[in-house]
Amino acid sequence: MSRVLKTRIITALVLIPLTLAALFGLPPRGWGAVTLAVVVVAAAEWAELAVLEKRAWLLFVGATLFAGCVLLLDPAAGFTPEHGWAGPVVSWICGAATVFWLVVAPAWLVSGRRVTSRFVLAIVGWLVLVATWVAVVALQTRSPGLLLAMMAIVWIADTAAYFVGRRFGRRKLAPSISPGKTWEGVYGALAAVAIYALLLLPFAAAAGYTRSLDANAAAIWVALALLLTGMSIIGDLFESQLKRQRGVKDSGAILPGHGGVLDRIDALTAAMPPAALIAHHLLR
Repeated sequence: MSRVLKTRIITALVLIPLTLAALFGLPPRGWGAVTLAVVVVAAAEWAELAVLEKRAWLLFVGATLFAGCVLLLDPAAGFTPEHGWAGPVVSWICGAATVFWLVVAPAWLVSGRRVTSRFVLAIVGWLVLVATWVAVVALQTRSPGLLLAMMAIVWIADTAAYFVGRRFGRRKLAPSISPGKTWEGVYGALAAVAIYALLLLPFAAAAGYTRSLDANAAAIWVALALLLTGMSIIGDLFESQLKRQRGVKDSGAILPGHGGVLDRIDALTAAMPPAALIAHHLLR
């Protein structure tokens, strides 16, 4: 076993229990504070990828922290430990991010254009990171198990794509952005998530789904899970594009063997806002 692999495993063995303990052990506001700290670190990494100058760097990171504190602590934001935020907060913030990931990011990637405007990258990063944080807090407030199940879609997709792509990969997905990704890996990810989504159906009522769970409802749920998978791949590619523009391998070095925080949450940034919208509109 290589030294790098050992380091990756040790880091994962530390992070996984800590994450699960925070997810299931902390109250919503405590979870919000912990995850906000993580997002602030991710904001610092994004500011580096966007090549923000010192003053703009401080403004960007500070604005991310300020937005989180206001949303979590200001009574006007309406956050409660029992119900989280009122519907409009989740709908508008996560909705805006979802539109970005569904429309803007794919067009950005397909065009192959380098977006060098620091202002544009800052606005995009601020929306993406704040929306991701709102999503994971809203989902954890609803149910820690639900948030874990939604994040597992991304992890299962990523794992399946890696192993299927490594074994059967022939056609490159985006060779100029991420040469290791293949279309075969994408198909493997979709197949694995479809199976996982079907396995989750018996838990629908416990998660808050009150309508009839017929074949149509099951098909819609599987389709939504596959949509989240596709969006997670876009999120992964988008961060890879930013790193390629910046000429770096990792977004940071805070996680030994794993790079930066953004390297670990890139797919989640694209999948969690729409996941929060799905939960908000489909579950009680």
